[in-house]
Amino acid sequence: MLHNLKINKVFFTPVLEQIKTFEIRKNDRDFHKGDNVILNEWDDKNQQYTGRNVKVEILYITDYEQKDNYVVFSFKMI
Repeated sequence: MLHNLKINKVFFTPVLEQIKTFEIRKNDRDFHKGDNVILNEWDDKNQQYTGRNVKVEILYITDYEQKDNYVVFSFKMI
């Protein structure tokens, strides 16, 4: 499965630098290990996409200690 998601500009650079390797998300897309995700950089100030994105693969997913219907997933860039 391929998911397209917004990611705020402040979090995008750490993803590119492979410092941030996880996301906390509402599980309204039924995420699973092995799914691919395109993270599209979002500029909150200008309320628009920057045009930059990165494709990642979900490696691990859990809802442990999360709000209802939220998950944490780890990922690697592909």
